[in-house]
Amino acid sequence: MANVKILEAKQGIIDEVSDKIKNSKSFVAFNYHGLSVADTNELRRILKESGSEFKVYKNTLVTRALNASKIDLGQILEGPKAFAFGTDEIAPIKALADFAKDHKTLTLEVGIVDGEVVDAAKLKELATIPSKEGLLTMFAGGLMEHVRNMAICLDLHSQNLEK
Repeated sequence: MANVKILEAKQGIIDEVSDKIKNSKSFVAFNYHGLSVADTNELRRILKESGSEFKVYKNTLVTRALNASKIDLGQILEGPKAFAFGTDEIAPIKALADFAKDHKTLTLEVGIVDGEVVDAAKLKELATIPSKEGLLTMFAGGLMEHVRNMAICLDLHSQNLEK
């Protein structure tokens, strides 16, 4: 029978993973097998800069944490996996996808974005979305276009009234 202290330590990790999943807007499981230590450290730095966290846990402990949250990722959690937890929905996905362009061994497997389980194809699609700041800039530009067109229209109308 397993030692009580070992079981308590494992339960502590399960609770930690469960809390991280609940408190994160995005959770991504990815295959990092084949990355060097320097590459892994660089990835940790990039994820930290994006407001995300890089962790490696045993798959069985993550599976138990997911089961406790009633989330089923199927058989994806087999083999060496690392996990990214983000406070932003898209930031860790974009950071991982950009890193994967130069490091072909890194592959996105599955994720949870705003409580919805997404597969690798959906993660690739989400990685193409501009950042939140970029989207807001595009939105503001769209609003400014209408204001500019209205100003031109009013100016032309006032010139016609003067004649």
